[in-house]
Amino acid sequence: MEERGWNPEMALGIPLFDEAHQALAEQIDSLMDATDEEFRAGLDLLIECLEDDFRHEEALMETIEYPGLRQHREQHARVLASLHQLDEQDIAAGKAAVRLVLPWFHAHLATADTALARALQASAGALSL
Repeated sequence: MEERGWNPEMALGIPLFDEAHQALAEQIDSLMDATDEEFRAGLDLLIECLEDDFRHEEALMETIEYPGLRQHREQHARVLASLHQLDEQDIAAGKAAVRLVLPWFHAHLATADTALARALQASAGALSL
């Protein structure tokens, strides 16, 4: 069965991340059932929210000199590049892309973001999260 939306097992233990990631997961999920007009507006908002979230994560990684920064940033860039290349008029292709973003997001949280959360928690004395 396809995993959709947010569940508590996705939490990383950093409230700021968890709140942002929950909102993103729900936003992605809602786009999958959106009408064409809702989808056009929602996709633009999703891209903007992903860019903000990724920028925030990358700034934190830079602050703690995170060794996985380059690979993590590349994952973010690939997703954003794919979304930016979508034709706004091709709703079917856009929805197909969003269907791929949600499983990527789940896997990214379980791997790259979990490792980042551990590094941030270990550096908590240097940061206020």
